[in-house]
Parts: sequence; C-alpha cells; structure tokens
Amino acid sequence: MTTTNSWITRPQPNPKARLRLFCFPYAGGAASSFRTWPDPLAPHIEVCPVELPGRGKRMREPLVTSLLPLIETLTPALLPYLDIPFAFFGHSMGALISFELARQLRRQEAPSPRHLFISGRRAPQVPARKPPLHNLPKSELIEALRKYNGTPEAVLANQELMELFLPILRADFGINETYTYTSEPPLNCPISAFGGLEDTDANSDELAAWRDQTSSTFTVHMFPGGHFFINNNKECNQLLQLITKFAIAPV
Repeated sequence: MTTTNSWITRPQPNPKARLRLFCFPYAGGAASSFRTWPDPLAPHIEVCPVELPGRGKRMREPLVTSLLPLIETLTPALLPYLDIPFAFFGHSMGALISFELARQLRRQEAPSPRHLFISGRRAPQVPARKPPLHNLPKSELIEALRKYNGTPEAVLANQELMELFLPILRADFGINETYTYTSEPPLNCPISAFGGLEDTDANSDELAAWRDQTSSTFTVHMFPGGHFFINNNKECNQLLQLITKFAIAPV
C-alpha cells in the first residue's frame, strides 16, 4: 500500500499489517488525537487516523459543516486503503461518521468493516436530549465546552487559541447536530459500543440502542469517567485491549 492522500494518515506504516483501524475524531479533534494508539495495539494492526479538513496539515482547507458532503468526499479517498481487512473506531462525532461511512460503503457494494467500534455517542436513531451548540454565542459556547471537561482550561482562557479552535468546533458540532437519521437495514458487521459511566451526553441505554444497527454480535462496555474517558490513560489502554481482542475475533 503506497497510496497517500490528505484524509488518511499512517503514523506508523505497517506493510505486514493484517488489519487497518481507521480512527475518526470527536468534535474539535484531529488525527493527532490518536498519536499514542499504535504502540499499545497488537503489532498486526495498523492505526490510520482520519484527518478532516480544517485541522492539522489540512488547516487551510474549508471546514465541512454537514455529514452528507463529508461522507461523499471521504468515501472515495478511503477505498484504496480497503485492500486488507479493516475496522472503524469513532468517538462522539467520529462514531457518527464511522457509522454512516459503513452504510455508504454498503450502498456502493464496497468492502465492509470487520468491526465497528463506537464510543461516546448515542445510537443514531435516538433523538438528542440536549439543545444544539453550534450556533451559540461565543461566551455560551465556551461555557458549554467547560462543562464537557474535554478542553483544557488554559486553552479556553486563551483568546488566540479559541479564535482558531471555535470555528472547528462549530463546524463539527454542526455535523453532529444537523444530522438526520434515515432508517436502513442493520449492518452485518459486529458493533462494540464504549462509554463513560459519568457521561451525560451518551448514557448506557443510549449506547445499548446501537444493538438495533447490527445483525451480528453486539457488546457494550462502560468505563469510569465522563464523555472524554478515552483521554484517561488507564481507560484508554483497556479500550485498546478490547479493540485488539474484538478486531482479531472470527466473524
């Protein structure tokens, strides 16, 4: 595999990989959010974080604010990398992207993921319980971010950083909050859902509802912590152990 494009990053290319794990970031996140993942995972898994427009090395590109054009542009960029078995991991917004991407691949009769790993996001058919954030005034949006506890206070208090960060967050929240679910047959790949026990954004019942989106096996795993439990070293390592276990399991 020598194909390169701006969407797919490969921090540790692995020509001997038997499975590619494509990782989709949460709102405001980037491919760098997964920079520590390759080492804890099994050596036959190649981590391929997805870089969305407007961040990282794509900082100068226009942000995408809705899911459909994102999926339509991302799908052809992903296809050359599907020459070996693969799985998707997505946290929060990334979970939604990975789900709809799997459905788009099915529509095109392209290869399907071996496993879908969903983290920190209610099932797509479950209505939102909270009002949207993407159109909030700046001060209210910053206060909402503070409650999420996913952005360091030093960043929230830095006006220059927030001038760069807020447009990305608004775009990503827009992707998540303007999404409209359309019913389709369940996916045929296993789904594993992960969540934080103290996450008020995606509780255990809302995670369990992902069961309806697969005709294969389904599991839920809850970890200590809130919405950003994956940023805690202990919980993240346990998560990666489960991903390794399920990614190599027979299907």
